Amino acid sequence: MNYNSKNRIVKTLKGIGITVAAILLLLFLLPILFPGKIASEVKKIANERLDTKMDFSKSKLSFFTHFPALTVSLEDLTLTGSAPFRKDTLIKAEQVAFGINLKRLIFDNEVKINKLYVSKAQVNILVNQKGEANYNIYIAPENRKNEETTEKGTAIRLERIDLEDCHVKYNDRSAKIFVDAKGFNYIGKGNLSEDIFDLNTDADIDNVDFYYNRTAYLRKKKVHADLITRINTDALSFILQKNELQINKLPLTFTGLFTILRDGYKIDIKAASKNTTVKDLLSVMPPEYLTWLEKTEISGKSDLLFTFKGDYNVSKNLKPNLAFNLKVNDGSINYEKAPAPLTDFQMNLNAILPSLDPEKLLVNLKTLKLKVGEKDYFTAYLRSRGLSEMTVDTNIKGALDLATLDAAIGLNTMDIKGILKTDIQAKGTFSTSKKLFPKTKGGISLQNGWLKTDSYPNPITNITFVANVFNKTGTFKDLYVAVTPASFVFEKNPVYVNATVSDFNDLFYNAKIKGELNVGNIYKVFSQKGLDIKGYAKADLSLKGRQSYATTGQYDKLDNRGTILLKNIKATSELFPKAFYIKQGNFRFQNEKMWFEKFDASYGKSDFDINGYLLNTINYFLESNGTLSGSFNMKSNLINVDEFMALEKGENKDRNIEVEYAKEDHPKSSGVVSIPRNLDVSLAATVNKVEYNKLIFNNLSGKIGMSKGNFYLENTTLSVIDCILGINASYKDESPTAAHFDAHFTAKDFSVQKAYNEIPMFHDMVTVAEKAKGIVGIDYKIKGDLDRNMGPIYASLEGAGTINLRDVQIKGLKLFDGISSKTGQKDLDNPRIEGIDIKSSIDNNLIYIEPFTFKVAVFRPTIKGTTSFDGLLDLRMRLGLPPFGLIGFPIVITGTHEEPKIKIFSKTGQEIEDALYDEKNNKVIRKEKVSNQKS
Repeated sequence: MNYNSKNRIVKTLKGIGITVAAILLLLFLLPILFPGKIASEVKKIANERLDTKMDFSKSKLSFFTHFPALTVSLEDLTLTGSAPFRKDTLIKAEQVAFGINLKRLIFDNEVKINKLYVSKAQVNILVNQKGEANYNIYIAPENRKNEETTEKGTAIRLERIDLEDCHVKYNDRSAKIFVDAKGFNYIGKGNLSEDIFDLNTDADIDNVDFYYNRTAYLRKKKVHADLITRINTDALSFILQKNELQINKLPLTFTGLFTILRDGYKIDIKAASKNTTVKDLLSVMPPEYLTWLEKTEISGKSDLLFTFKGDYNVSKNLKPNLAFNLKVNDGSINYEKAPAPLTDFQMNLNAILPSLDPEKLLVNLKTLKLKVGEKDYFTAYLRSRGLSEMTVDTNIKGALDLATLDAAIGLNTMDIKGILKTDIQAKGTFSTSKKLFPKTKGGISLQNGWLKTDSYPNPITNITFVANVFNKTGTFKDLYVAVTPASFVFEKNPVYVNATVSDFNDLFYNAKIKGELNVGNIYKVFSQKGLDIKGYAKADLSLKGRQSYATTGQYDKLDNRGTILLKNIKATSELFPKAFYIKQGNFRFQNEKMWFEKFDASYGKSDFDINGYLLNTINYFLESNGTLSGSFNMKSNLINVDEFMALEKGENKDRNIEVEYAKEDHPKSSGVVSIPRNLDVSLAATVNKVEYNKLIFNNLSGKIGMSKGNFYLENTTLSVIDCILGINASYKDESPTAAHFDAHFTAKDFSVQKAYNEIPMFHDMVTVAEKAKGIVGIDYKIKGDLDRNMGPIYASLEGAGTINLRDVQIKGLKLFDGISSKTGQKDLDNPRIEGIDIKSSIDNNLIYIEPFTFKVAVFRPTIKGTTSFDGLLDLRMRLGLPPFGLIGFPIVITGTHEEPKIKIFSKTGQEIEDALYDEKNNKVIRKEKVSNQKS
């Protein structure tokens, strides 16, 4: 190699070295040269463009966080949502980084954000039941195009969005949709600053759950998405051009349009999975079935089509139409080479839900067929329209050996045997309100049945079930249902049921039930995670009669008799957070009455010993909206009311959706006590101790009842703060976090100090009691609302009554100290009041005090006016002078109990300071107003 060649190589290497060194130097120097400007500009754009609160621990400018992009990184970022979710977190991320346009920064000294990186973020998207969302945080500039093209400063012109290992939750209560996506990785590329642009998306989700109306449709599914979406930012509209998803092994393609409106959505989407295999279709089943899928030979083709089209707006009551179609042809299932596989499986199902309204639901199961082995078969078709009033056309026919079917499909969690036969035809309208039932003929039977699950070692055996249904005219009156016989054996104990019911217009029933069960053990056969039931039940019942016999009082025509015995039963209700435990329950049926001969139960710390009867229980169970009535005697050592509050934490996992939403909205609240709407029951109660909201009541005695959602106390007495309190009251819950009460309290001779210290409402209504000692009485009616912790909402209170001051000494009250100081009369600072009735009323957060006069030494003070629950005073006092208080002068008291403002006026209206007092009209007149009147 000659000298010139070597020289050129050396110069080239030097040039490369200098260039690399310069670039590296630039990488280090730029963050040092521009840190203040970039940090301040990012904060500026956040303040200008975000209608929310953004916090972060520190910021960092670097080329190396997301090399080679220059990024400003915000560590530990939190971003709250838009109204009405301003207190809730929208985004919480370990790091959010904004990529900076390097050319504009160096040559134009401008900060232009063109990339967004989010790492390890928690994203919580919320939409309430009114359709209001928490993501409306961005404030669009008034003249977007001019600002971005002509003005200098900070601007967002995104070309890339990168989300790494994020956890995204989408909870839309208005649509009843919940999505939980973990391990969410997303890369979106496009000129996001344009009004209309194409976004190329590559996304992977490690684990996604999808719920509709709290029912899981996808759980722990892996999702891959390759999408091209045209986005119109002016209209927030998304056109799905190329959208390919893969959920586990099931491929889906999406096309259509999705527009986000401020108060809803506009949607027109089609999702399809055409000509895929049945095995790929089944891969979206819950994860516990995937092991079964690997061990099973599955063949067949499937086509899936899903459409969602229309406007969604809660305030305007607009909802889109949902349609679904699934076809399966030539399907077969053979679990671990079973003796006889399930073959010839065909299904063609269409379902349409117009306006997401269940009352308009259309179902068309055109075909459902399958064979098991050579002889066993099952066929069905179903066409229906509506829900509460449903037109039906169906035909179901089959004969299956359940043991062969079990082997073919591989039911891992249970073993079943028996010969199941069914042949049912029905056509017509079902409507409870119109008393219509489809014309029906057919039945279902199971012979030599046998059931065993993995949850319990012993099976249910000898299961026999024969049921027939007939209806020739399509009315309730002509409906006839017979279950004769039904029986099974469990743990060597046989259970028999024979029942026929007919004429559903005036239901005639004839049923015999006999047997005994270990409820805990038979529950284990069907056990569910998170629930537990234990106990023993024994029944020997014979029930015969008509529904009208009970409702019209023809009790002599009823023939209901027999007994039910329960021991150590655990029961739950969606209304209550804890479980009820029935230690022993002896029930006897006698015509219209169900007698509680011995009922010993507990709920949390509370206990109940009850005897009495329920009336017309058969009628209650036969009617969907029936009311259960009864009369009982109840004894209890303790009732803890706080444990019944709807939002209290407890054992019951199966709560209604309203309660669950209330728990989410008010995590620190206890909720109010929920009262069943279908009870009309009264109890003559004797309770040794009642605990409620940190108060303790002793020796409760009186009538307690529940009627149509109302709880009431009638002529009830109890002991509190060493006195007898009489109560007549009613209570009704409006929601899990709101309730209303109406009460009349009477009490004689109780300590005013104890009442002030131990009873919150007395503490807030009678604030002067803090400085008082002695004996008082009360006779007061009051009503109002209760908050989500069962505390009174003072602004809602209304009432009136009398407080009797039998013998009260007031000492250290600043109000009387101030009057004493202003008048120079020492006897007024610590008055003793005896035998005085103070009448008052409550309205609009104020306590109105009627005039009352008392004697202090030689003086006769008279007081009237208002005080508020906020502690504000507006009182008028006339200080009667001796002899007999015939001559006196007025005093005006404002301010608060802690800082009273006291002014004394002459009786003649002579100026004192800057005001006059009009005693006739009991009000203060300003000086300038009097001057105008004289002129």
